[in-house]
Amino acid sequence: MNKLLLTFVNLLPEPLIIKFVRFYVNSQLKKHAKLDVKGLENLNCDFTRPYLFVCNHLSNSDGLVLNKVLEKENITFLAGKKLESNSLTSLGFKIVRSISILPNSPDKVAIKKVIRAVKEGNSILIFPEGTRSRTAKMLEGKKGILLFAKLTNAPIVPIGIWGTEKFMPIKNDMGKEAFYDADININIGKVFNLPKKSDDETKGDWEANCLIHIMMKIAELLPKEYKGFYDDKT
Repeated sequence: MNKLLLTFVNLLPEPLIIKFVRFYVNSQLKKHAKLDVKGLENLNCDFTRPYLFVCNHLSNSDGLVLNKVLEKENITFLAGKKLESNSLTSLGFKIVRSISILPNSPDKVAIKKVIRAVKEGNSILIFPEGTRSRTAKMLEGKKGILLFAKLTNAPIVPIGIWGTEKFMPIKNDMGKEAFYDADININIGKVFNLPKKSDDETKGDWEANCLIHIMMKIAELLPKEYKGFYDDKT
């Protein structure tokens, strides 16, 4: 979206901005993206809703794409606070329901909002790596995902995504990111719960094992070249 159009859009009334952004994103997906989605049947299970979705992170378009694919799942995304301050990425929040969180800190306000959203029946989608991978390879997961997994006690759905790094490549200036032709693959895994702590495990060991367990569930859904930090663990 060029700067002139972006300026014009931001001058519109809120309802028109939402309509325009939804139309623009859908048109870009239709024009540039070839989607291949596998595993939707894994959401038709006996687990009590809502879900906690976890996914690797490659692009600022990940939320837009997943929001479209999972539009029936009543999802709220957990997103970094800085995305709200960018004139382009902030538009995505107009059509993607989200909770902003301060990275690498115990953001009590965001935590309370997540818990409230789950109690109201909303599924939550988190990118456990905490940031986009600039190499398209998985990064080591952050411990924050464990907090949300324990507080919400929601069944976890792993998702592997690839191709979005070509659909909207990362740029140092997020305002200059744009859409390009790309094959986008989304692989939805089977629902799981955190393994129970064994008697001979310390709390620290159990949490470390749970984090690896979550991240490996994601890595197993990805081609080898995307597994990154978890390549030798799957």
